[in-house]
Amino acid sequence: MTGRVSKNLDERDLSDRPSRSLRILVAEDNVVNQKLAQRLLQKRGHTVRVANNGKEALDLLERESFDLVLMDVQMPQMGGFEATARIRAAEEGTGRHMPIIALTAHAMTGDRERCLEAGMDAYVSKPIQEKELRLAIESVLPDHSGDSGIPEDASVLSTSRR
Repeated sequence: MTGRVSKNLDERDLSDRPSRSLRILVAEDNVVNQKLAQRLLQKRGHTVRVANNGKEALDLLERESFDLVLMDVQMPQMGGFEATARIRAAEEGTGRHMPIIALTAHAMTGDRERCLEAGMDAYVSKPIQEKELRLAIESVLPDHSGDSGIPEDASVLSTSRR
């Protein structure tokens, strides 16, 4: 980040911060994009865990609780579409819904719709822009206030509690 951009982020009004810290899983294979997402999210007071692919994301979702997932569409071993399909299948009949925001370098017509049809709740194109990411997160939270309403111990992929 340039000094100018970093300075602007540091000078943001504190009222722009969410009312509570979210636990966010970032499933992204590119280290630069991981670091950018992590930095933007942590600046807003969120706790971030990183998975390098969809398989790692599913493993983390089974062991830990998250409020939402930022899911890259194209990753090695298991991509975002397959991981999302498995998350949605595990949710069936539970009444739970993990908000998933697609992260993709694809910004072509129809890509957003393809992500939404695959079960993702929102779409952010790369390179990640702070405002677009913030708006996407706010749009997938049940009450749009920064409080996801999801219990801290609600694991999506496991029927047992931690």
